Amino acid sequence: MATVPRSRSARKATVRDLHRVEGRAELINGRIVRMSSTGYRHGQIAQRTLLSVHMYAQATRKGKVYTGSVAFLAHLTHRGSFSPDVAYYTGPPPDDPMDFLPCVPDFAVEIRSKRESGPAGERRMKAKRLDYFTAGTKVVWDVDPRNRTVSVYRAPAPQEATVYKVGQTAEAEPALPGWRLPVKDIFG
Repeated sequence: MATVPRSRSARKATVRDLHRVEGRAELINGRIVRMSSTGYRHGQIAQRTLLSVHMYAQATRKGKVYTGSVAFLAHLTHRGSFSPDVAYYTGPPPDDPMDFLPCVPDFAVEIRSKRESGPAGERRMKAKRLDYFTAGTKVVWDVDPRNRTVSVYRAPAPQEATVYKVGQTAEAEPALPGWRLPVKDIFG
């Protein structure tokens, strides 16, 4: 992620400014934070997860599934939006279909990039997860392609994770009741 610099006298960026940004970005601490492009592995994981959640949404006729290019408004004092890699959302649509979704997803998938390895990356991921829960998200997946694990965090206990490895089946209860995805299918 790259933060777009602003001078001390510059005003804080708004959702209106976020609409004018080319490409994927989030609004954090009054700044537009651009999201870098992802790699091959990241794209495969996002696609496999998205397809499975999409099939769940179609079967249950509840919720919609979104890619990382869609922004969800967070309404937090320090964070205005999220753009998870994959999201499942049961909230209302925006009044204008060209606008961002008006609130956070029920389920967010964050796939770690090269930059999100090590202690600094872990701190950023932890802070973002806490923001998701503060804003109302029920379940967040922290997908680690290097270790081939899916850590599932839930709003009632945002610091505690259930970690799934290849050979196990991950879930997103209570956000997606009954949905399951074998970890081997996520990583291929």
